[in-house]
Amino acid sequence: MADHAHEPEDFKDHLDVSHVEHPTEDYTRNVNARIINPLAGISKDNLRLQVRGFCIEHGFQDKEDVFFRGALAAQNPIEEDYMNIPELTDDDKLALKREITHKWHLPRHLYYAIALCSLGSALQGWDNTGANGANLSFPQEFGIEDNQWLIGVINAAPTLFGLCSAWAADPVNNWIGRRGSIFVTGLFVIFPVLAQAFTHSWWELLICRLFMGLGMGIKISVIPIYTAEVSPASIRGGMVTSFQLWVAFGIMIGMVFNLAFYRIGRLAWRFQLAAAFAPAIPVVLLVWWCPESPRWLMKKGRYQQAFHSFCRLRNTEMQAARELYYAHRQVIEERSAFAGTTLGRRIWDLVSVPRLRRATLASAWIVISQQFSGINIMAFYSSTIFSNAGYGTLSTLLASFGYGLIMFVFAFPALYTMDTFGRRNLLLLTFPNMAWCLLAAGLCFFMSPDNPARVPLIAFFIYLFTALYGPGIGPMPSIYFSEAFPLSHREIGGAFTICINNAVGSALSLTFPALLARVGATAAFGLYAGLNMVAFLVIFLIVPETKQRTLEELDYIFGVPTSKHIAYQIKTWLPWWVKRYVFFQRDAELKPLYQLEGYSARRDDEEQIV
Repeated sequence: MADHAHEPEDFKDHLDVSHVEHPTEDYTRNVNARIINPLAGISKDNLRLQVRGFCIEHGFQDKEDVFFRGALAAQNPIEEDYMNIPELTDDDKLALKREITHKWHLPRHLYYAIALCSLGSALQGWDNTGANGANLSFPQEFGIEDNQWLIGVINAAPTLFGLCSAWAADPVNNWIGRRGSIFVTGLFVIFPVLAQAFTHSWWELLICRLFMGLGMGIKISVIPIYTAEVSPASIRGGMVTSFQLWVAFGIMIGMVFNLAFYRIGRLAWRFQLAAAFAPAIPVVLLVWWCPESPRWLMKKGRYQQAFHSFCRLRNTEMQAARELYYAHRQVIEERSAFAGTTLGRRIWDLVSVPRLRRATLASAWIVISQQFSGINIMAFYSSTIFSNAGYGTLSTLLASFGYGLIMFVFAFPALYTMDTFGRRNLLLLTFPNMAWCLLAAGLCFFMSPDNPARVPLIAFFIYLFTALYGPGIGPMPSIYFSEAFPLSHREIGGAFTICINNAVGSALSLTFPALLARVGATAAFGLYAGLNMVAFLVIFLIVPETKQRTLEELDYIFGVPTSKHIAYQIKTWLPWWVKRYVFFQRDAELKPLYQLEGYSARRDDEEQIV
């Protein structure tokens, strides 16, 4: 190990970093669509000096060799390059190679954190389906069965109050970190959920559900952000998909409990609603054994603890050092580009800074598209829909259970496809197909109630719609907003996105009972089929691909002007697609949108161009 006892005070004066400092406009207006490795082009001597300065500044003198090897690995991510670096040990090279060949082979601490925290997301789905079954009985007990608007308000109460509490995600995360935020929000999804069983009037039930929203509004953004920050870039999409997987699991289990409590009678709705507190208990008890987000620790200047967290989350010290140093270099540039310090300034930055505005626009449209898909309406009101279609209470609950089971099963493919087929491709593939499924289900309501095929066909098309939702828009919102924003604005960006999600979701949940009663199922389903196609069109124009990019690299992706992205899709990609898949011109060539500078060739051309 190098001896730093006699290190000259001014050794940094000899440091040349001019060639790796990229001006702010690279982020805010990346007109050339370049994606730049901040370590590209630095000589080994300069890189060693920079690493030495970093180690002295943050107290890693005894780890200088590890950080230097990590910096070399970050600078040379292509196998053909790092295999020829003599400073890297054989173990280092093997670890780097296994990131591609065995990318799911990761430490148990990472899987523990993902599994435990994602369990908290099960409450999200469980509550929706608890309300789904409870809708068949609590309105009668409280004498509000004819007041469709009030039923809608009670069902939408968590998202209504979450609309306000989501803004607290930024200061809460800033004060107590990711683990602390998960713990605090977990308390709000235990006691109010349990209290629903003891309410004696509709307004008491409404208050309990409003308090649920206080925790859920923050939790829904914290868990995906935490998951994204601890996951490697190559499987980040699959890891964050676990949030939706467990939401789907919660939906399925909620349906199971709806059936289990069905024969209790008029008290069934109390058990159906209150049972959803169970997933939050292990979360609040065991979350403190999870590693804190190393990127949040870096944001607080606690680099020693950040390195310790990275060591628990990666297979080797070199890989942990690589990620810490690479993130550090990018964070330095982010601080100069996105300088918002107060909450108000950070909120304003979301619309005033072009790179942030594009991330906000894309993330907001993703969550709006999820609501436009109609899935949350199915989660809340599938029992009502099946009941209107002609099923009895037990048959309705069984049909709704089938809906929950399909959603859970078809969430699994997204674990793989999210980081291989890509976020954008999955959305463009599934939305048109979900649209015709909804339209077909709505048209089936025209069939005679005496026709024995009527209800099975309605159920079939709803199930098919749900199967397409699972690997498509289902996990996308939690993935997209958790990765789209830079570290400086990640919490407020996620909070804003959740506010949009809750606002649109509340509006749809509030209006659907009245819409269903006024215009009927066919028109309601037709409306949502049209909204699916609107979502498809806007996604095609403005939503960029983010798969297998580090959180820091995405600054350049969202630095590309929206006008350039739209022009590329219309003038370059669409004509190529027509030539290739309509006229079957196999020799049709597609010019990529993004130009890689200093990054690996491991990302295929499709990722760059669609």
